[in-house]
Amino acid sequence: MFDRLSAYAPQALAVLRIVTALLFLLHGLQKVLGFPATDMQPPLISLFGLGGIIEIITSILIILGFFTRPAAFVASGTMAVAYFMVHAPMNTFPTNNGGDAAILFCFVFLYLVFSGPGAWSLNKK
Repeated sequence: MFDRLSAYAPQALAVLRIVTALLFLLHGLQKVLGFPATDMQPPLISLFGLGGIIEIITSILIILGFFTRPAAFVASGTMAVAYFMVHAPMNTFPTNNGGDAAILFCFVFLYLVFSGPGAWSLNKK
């Protein structure tokens, strides 16, 4: 029964890619534009501001499936840096330091580096 589901793996990968990148885009937009509304809007010329710009650019590329692998590599690295610089010093456990999303983003994007974009991408395999 589950073997038939394998035929839809490229589409499922594309949905994972697009939804993850849309969520990532929201994080970048919050940092750079303050939308959706947030108390945190760092200066554009700062590590947080640079992170926001990277999040916006890489998420748009990943949504479109355009240069997915290099964009996902940069996004994954950005989340690893964010976790170890911002979240890890606050507490050992990701559920207590607010870093669980950063870890998930890091590893989903790392997976995209190896898997590619799946279906519905501007760069066909």
